[in-house]
Amino acid sequence: MKLHRHFFVLGALIAAAVGLRAEAVKDREGAVRKDRATWENDGRWIYNDLDRGFAEAKRTGKPLLVVLRCIPCLACAGLDARVLMDEQELQPLLDQFVCVRLINANALDLQVFQFDYDLSFSTLIFNGDGTLYGRYGSWTHQKDAADSSVSGYLRMLEGALKLHSGYPANKASLLGKQGKPLPFKSPLEIPLLAGRYERDLNWQGKVVQSCVHCHQIGDAFRAWHRDQKKPLPEEWIYPMPAAETVGFLLAPDQAARVQTVVPGTSAAEAGLQAGDDLVKFAGQPILSIADVSWVLHGAGDAVELPMEIRRNGQELALQFKLFPGWRAQANISGRVGAWPMRGMVLGGMALDTLPAEERLKLGLAPGGMALRVKGLGAHGKHAAAKNAGFQKGDIILEVDGKASFTTESLLLGYLLQNRFPGDRVQVKLSRNGSRTEIALPMQ
Repeated sequence: MKLHRHFFVLGALIAAAVGLRAEAVKDREGAVRKDRATWENDGRWIYNDLDRGFAEAKRTGKPLLVVLRCIPCLACAGLDARVLMDEQELQPLLDQFVCVRLINANALDLQVFQFDYDLSFSTLIFNGDGTLYGRYGSWTHQKDAADSSVSGYLRMLEGALKLHSGYPANKASLLGKQGKPLPFKSPLEIPLLAGRYERDLNWQGKVVQSCVHCHQIGDAFRAWHRDQKKPLPEEWIYPMPAAETVGFLLAPDQAARVQTVVPGTSAAEAGLQAGDDLVKFAGQPILSIADVSWVLHGAGDAVELPMEIRRNGQELALQFKLFPGWRAQANISGRVGAWPMRGMVLGGMALDTLPAEERLKLGLAPGGMALRVKGLGAHGKHAAAKNAGFQKGDIILEVDGKASFTTESLLLGYLLQNRFPGDRVQVKLSRNGSRTEIALPMQ
């Protein structure tokens, strides 16, 4: 593939990404059709055909690289463009893979494709027999649509090729990376999505409306649990926890190099230091930030996980202890999946933690709940709080007799596990200096 064939697309994608975060393109239908027209007959990328990709990987003996991309979302547009068209850095490595570009989740095998469904750009790398080597996709790039760095992606590809060269002798070390059992094999089997979508996109009609977006998979699983009046499992409330949840930050331009360690956290107690490179975590080879999140996603509460690191050229073994309740420290407020969860238990309210200086001005004691209503939905389930009498700017002080939830994420977790459709929860709040109480319906 020659760069001049698509250079105008690269420029347009990066230009569109600058200054934008999780916004969507205005002409979503046109963007999806343009993507297909540009890449459907490309010499490297197999377009929207997983079966063909796996067959080609088996035939050639190459590893299979699958990029999942939500075209209408502008987040990660710069990185997506660089992966598609960066001639100097990535293309020599991509030549060693069978490359598939997926723009919808309709036909995914959910026993195999388990990743962070809230991201708009993800990559999974497989052996032709279906064994997963690793995942890529992080909130570092999701939060910054203009970040087009490919250094971390390059190192992930190099690591995957190394694993592939050692396969199948290293297959036992990859067992933990494989998908876990789920009650549904396909997104189209989950009740919220069943009957609304077909396996193939409707290119003759409204193609965007025929597309199952990755985030809808998580939404559908949560709705399935909720409709049965079951407590929502923590891994669906706080999915794919970032390393920051347990006290360390990873550098986005490396595979998994520690950039910062927060004192007093699990990472600090384990002895992790800035500059360490993660080699294995819970016995799994680590290729990327997403691989770390996958280990945490499957970890239990109050457990110890073995960690192998490389420090100053030497490999060291550490024990990484996860404290009770660690997962609930994840910040999920910025996730697209938080929106339907707010509809379930917050009646469509979006909350943020009141800053200490504002708390002081209002005469509120330090340490307790002080969550400000920063937004209210106006339609369907997301209008329930507004209809109940909540207003933008209200300061929530107590929910269901508890005043200990200091973040929206903690409150969402409690309500989704303890209160069910049909319940009404009493909420105490402060409004313009006066205290009042409102019953919030659970949905």
